[in-house]
Amino acid sequence: MEFVDSFAGGHAGTATRAVRPAVATVSPVSAVRPVTPAAAVDPRTASVRHYEGGQLVWRVQCGDLISRERAVTVFVEDNQVVLVSPPGETARLTSGQLGQLRAALNEAAKMAER
Repeated sequence: MEFVDSFAGGHAGTATRAVRPAVATVSPVSAVRPVTPAAAVDPRTASVRHYEGGQLVWRVQCGDLISRERAVTVFVEDNQVVLVSPPGETARLTSGQLGQLRAALNEAAKMAER
C-alpha cells in the first residue's frame, strides 16, 4: 500500500512512497481471504472497496484542514483491522464520508473475526 506525503503536493491515492516493502511474502497467518457475500452487504462501501496488490482495502476520500484531497484507508492484516490516516494530517470527513468509514470498519471487523 502506498500513500502521499503531505509535503509532496500530490493527491490522495498518488503513490510517492511505500508503507511496506514492495516484495512481501504471504504466510498462512496473513493470507488474504476472499470476500464473502455477507461482507459485501453495505452499499456505502461499494465505491470505496478495492483490491490493491491482492489485498482488499477500503479507501474513503476525505479532506485535510486546508481542503486538500486525502484518503483514510482500512484493511485487514493478521486478523486485525488497520486504519491508515493521511500521513501527519487530520482527516476531515463529511457525514456521508463518515458513513462510508463506519461501514468499512464494520466490514473489516467482520473479516478480522473469521
